[in-house]
Amino acid sequence: MRVVAFGYMTWGRRTIEAVLAAGHEVPLIVTHPESDNAYEKIFNESVAELAADQGIPTLVRNRADDEVRAAIVEADADIMVVSNWRTWLSAEVFTIPRLGTLNVHDALLPAYAGFAPLNWALINDEPEVGVTAHMMNAEFDAGDVVLQRSTPVTDDDVITDLFDRTLAMFGPITVEALELIASGRTDWAPQDRRAASYFHRRSDEDNRIDFGWPARDLFNLVRAQLDPYPNPYCFHGTERLRIVAARVTDGPYGGTPGRIFIRQGRGVVVVAGADARHGRNRGLLIERVRLDDGRELDAVEYFPHMGGYLTSHPVG
Repeated sequence: MRVVAFGYMTWGRRTIEAVLAAGHEVPLIVTHPESDNAYEKIFNESVAELAADQGIPTLVRNRADDEVRAAIVEADADIMVVSNWRTWLSAEVFTIPRLGTLNVHDALLPAYAGFAPLNWALINDEPEVGVTAHMMNAEFDAGDVVLQRSTPVTDDDVITDLFDRTLAMFGPITVEALELIASGRTDWAPQDRRAASYFHRRSDEDNRIDFGWPARDLFNLVRAQLDPYPNPYCFHGTERLRIVAARVTDGPYGGTPGRIFIRQGRGVVVVAGADARHGRNRGLLIERVRLDDGRELDAVEYFPHMGGYLTSHPVG
């Protein structure tokens, strides 16, 4: 088929590579310009470079403007494939190809539409994550589902594990979905909008640690924001600490959230949970910290004495 491709960053590039490898003709690629957003500098394999290497006409835009719409019409495509396009596409755009537009999203829709779905899903302790190929409609990430693939999440997984496993799904699910669409099928499964959720882009504020959260939630936050993502952080007095390794303690630790309690191995236990005063909550065992100067230390190296508190904001 003739496939117009909208794509950005590594997800977009891998999707387009798979479409080309499957023998489809790609007469036009549309991608975003380079961004200063911290999250858009991660996993940023260039779609524009792929297009140049393949000699495919390319438009670089933040949004699908009149020139983009005209180019799609001129391309006379059977279908459009969208992967990690970051702005809304109107019906005037996604209905141009005769078979419509297929969007590929790294979440098990209808949950986790929007941005950073893997990070949010890991923070929320989801038992599985995955990829959805769906037909685009006027509502963001809400069209009928053509295919879904999933992978379980274990306590040993960190964000890069989920990235690797779901990224590997992008090419195959796109190619298989195109085969199904080319066969003439249209009996796709509508999304249950009662189960839908939509998440915003993550920012620095979202990585601020609140020790009123249960230790399990904090553990999930840490592993959802390990390198190369911006790490979660808290403050010890006025010094910011980025937490780069942590786990939940085996036993309960009572007291006030944020209290630096006791050494355990190379780590330090911190009291966690809004109701920690009852003495039934697990603590957060902080194992490694990173300072603003880039030094990374075992927690026992950084905390020579117990007592005091870790806080969400600097305390002078």
